[in-house]
Amino acid sequence: MSVRDAVYRRISVRDFLPDPVDDGLLRTLLTDASYAPSGGNVQPWRIYVVNGESMTRLREFLATQPPVEEPEYDMYPKGLTEPYRTNRFAIGEQMYALLGIAREDKAARLGQFAKNGDFFGAPAAIFCFLDRQMVEPQWSDAGMFLQTFMLLAAEAGLSTCPQEYWSLRHAAVSAFVGAPENEMLFCGVAIGHANPDAAVNTLRSERMPLEEWARFV
Repeated sequence: MSVRDAVYRRISVRDFLPDPVDDGLLRTLLTDASYAPSGGNVQPWRIYVVNGESMTRLREFLATQPPVEEPEYDMYPKGLTEPYRTNRFAIGEQMYALLGIAREDKAARLGQFAKNGDFFGAPAAIFCFLDRQMVEPQWSDAGMFLQTFMLLAAEAGLSTCPQEYWSLRHAAVSAFVGAPENEMLFCGVAIGHANPDAAVNTLRSERMPLEEWARFV
């Protein structure tokens, strides 16, 4: 598989099969992903893996914790302007349309959102933390690491879903994985095999034309 093929194959899967994921494969993917660019070779990412039995224990633990916490960072800017607001709105409407959930059906929409807390059924996941001393460039490094990991996962035949949702449950996750206080949860990534029969997994987000966001000078 070419890099280009992996880029187009990678999507955010929101319905996984229960098929297990091998720990050895995850170790290989994480090791390979660590060669992602990192300014000054700081390598700021700190990764916690849950898989198999530990995923079962995590689900049981989360069921005893508050469903939502105050996030430690804003997932989106307050007062998001155009065209960014429309881009965000459109992908949500496309997803709910595939699921047959009407705009006015708030309960069903909340129910779909709550599936984040079950990793959309995925058997494995990673959580990405950063030391609290890190600043914006190191957050960028973490993003490059995560993208590299997800592309390598696509090459290996796995599906993924990056989830900033977990910033809403950072205290529970931190307690479960034993993260020290100096580490801040950035996101999780659900990992497994996509359910080929799930309509939601046919969602392909659109991209703005190159001319709208790039200028050759």
